[in-house]
Amino acid sequence: MSQESQQDPIRVDIVSDVVCPWCIIGYRQLLKASEATGIAVETYWHPFELNPDMVPEGENIREHIMRKYGSTAEQSAQARTRLSDLGEELDFTFAWSDDSRIYNTFAAHQLIHWASDTGKAQDLKLALFDAYFTEGRDVSDNDILIDVAGSVGLDTDEARAVLSDNRYADTVREKETFWTSRGVSGVPTMIFDAQQATSGAQGVEIFSKVLEHMAQQPRKVPAGA
Repeated sequence: MSQESQQDPIRVDIVSDVVCPWCIIGYRQLLKASEATGIAVETYWHPFELNPDMVPEGENIREHIMRKYGSTAEQSAQARTRLSDLGEELDFTFAWSDDSRIYNTFAAHQLIHWASDTGKAQDLKLALFDAYFTEGRDVSDNDILIDVAGSVGLDTDEARAVLSDNRYADTVREKETFWTSRGVSGVPTMIFDAQQATSGAQGVEIFSKVLEHMAQQPRKVPAGA
């Protein structure tokens, strides 16, 4: 997504997962920074699985956070409240509930890769953020993935075929390996014009400074995935 600018947009490669709340927060912060500075950005999304070994039915998110990070129930609740507050500031709604679950996203990443062929990868990615965080939908369920794909104008029959034959499974694995082999261990990781990387949702002020710095640098063609 770009803002108007007198110079070419800064390319931002974003390594992220559909079920990562900090990824949508970081993206929204980046857009705010772009608007504040008047420096255009052009974003490209790359796959990362927070929970590649997640069971098919997913896991209660509160129990998952407590188990994975050793958080108490109170700390987990506080973290969700903080995310909700940040989301509200950025016009994004997190609709947490006691039944909220976290899922594996390998199928979702395959569909996003397929959508890139028609220029709709970002549309699908953002729609999946909405589906998961705002609507509480199971983004590991093929029928839901197909429905979301249709909502952004993608061919639902072809989406079903993509998920059925796993034609992009190896490609997505290769892309995931590409980024992890280069040190990406947490998301969102943002790479600005293949020259500077940030990890996490840094905030509008920091992203603004990064964009202002990058606007002074010669443009480079990104290497890799």
